[in-house]
Formats: sequence, C-alpha cells, structure tokens
Amino acid sequence: MKYILSTKKGFTLIELMVVVVIVAIFAAIAIPSYQEYMRRANAAQAQQEIQRIASELERWKSRNFNYLGFNLNPNAVQNYTFEIKDGTTGNPDLTATAANGRSWVIRAERPDEKSFSFLMTSSGIRCKNKTKANVTFDACGTNAGEEQW
Repeated sequence: MKYILSTKKGFTLIELMVVVVIVAIFAAIAIPSYQEYMRRANAAQAQQEIQRIASELERWKSRNFNYLGFNLNPNAVQNYTFEIKDGTTGNPDLTATAANGRSWVIRAERPDEKSFSFLMTSSGIRCKNKTKANVTFDACGTNAGEEQW
C-alpha cells in the first residue's frame, strides 16, 4: 500500500487576505450601525430622565405650592448634562432668590453634533435638535433642525 502524502498544509496568502478583506467589510458596516444604535439608546434614556425629573418637579409643587428650592441631581446618562432652571426671563436656578418658582425648564445636552439635545418646559414645549447651540431655554432652534418629541 502506498500512502499519498499531501504537500498542502495550510492556507495561501491570497486566501488569508480574502478573509481579512471580508472581515474588514463587515466591520465597516457594523461599527457605524452600532454607534448609531448607542446614540439612539442614550437619547431615549435622556428623554426618560427628563420626564422623571418633570414628574419630580410636579410632586415638589404639590407639596410646596411652587417650584422654589427644587434641587435634584439627575441620574447619569452617558455624556448628557442636565440643567433644571426657572422658566422666567434669565432662567435662574430654582434655588436662586431671583426665581419666582411658577415654571421650570429642563435642558439635556450632549457635546457631539451627531446626538440630540433636548428641551422640556412646564408650558408644554418638548423639542430636540442636533445642534447644541440651537437648544436654548426658550426653544430648540425655531425650525432650524428642531424636532418635536
């Protein structure tokens, strides 16, 4: 009996390069999709946190008959910063002496321009904008990228 020994014991360089190219194509598609998914998930968490703060504000008002003195540290949402202010001109903190305590404004901002910044007020404004500079304590850019939520 003769045994035939094969001299082929592995992959060629071309076969390995084809596999590397295929993996690179999958990564080029998957990584941006995952990043967009995470942005949307963080934005949803920020909206949820804003709504939680709004309900805490209303609970505070039911006990104290105004919003003065409200000071709540928001839960952490990745890369979002939350500001809770009085709804009057100048938007002082609700703990400041200049505040009148009859209205409130919540703004959530994220530093990158690919994610939304949010605004919610006691007068019913709920808007978002990807341009952080457009989200003031009064509006979300007056139709310059403004979206309702």
